[in-house]
Amino acid sequence: MSPDETVTAFIEAIEAKDLDAAMALAADDIEYDNVPMDTAHGAAATRALLESFVAMSEEIAWEVHHQVTAGDVVMNERTDRFRSGDRWLEIPVAGVWRVEDGRITLWRDYFDLQGMMQQMSGEG
Repeated sequence: MSPDETVTAFIEAIEAKDLDAAMALAADDIEYDNVPMDTAHGAAATRALLESFVAMSEEIAWEVHHQVTAGDVVMNERTDRFRSGDRWLEIPVAGVWRVEDGRITLWRDYFDLQGMMQQMSGEG
């Protein structure tokens, strides 16, 4: 798969709540950097972070608005949506991904943590 196809397949696996399929696309030494939060180093730490979002969500939909690829770097602008009950948490995200040998080695997301926390508390 190309880097673009790898990132797209990863997002589709997350939307399907299939962490095994998603993590099969991640390198063992992946760096998952949620810029306003802590960075996860390694596949186990990355999976642990993802499990918390998957567990709290009955449905996940990541709408990719734009995605561009240059060599092994993929950048996308998306809205990450998580449904719990009748409420959706919607987070505008800019993502940077590096894919080497078909596996994601870097995943860096930029988003507004305060806006996310307001939505989670019911204020947003």
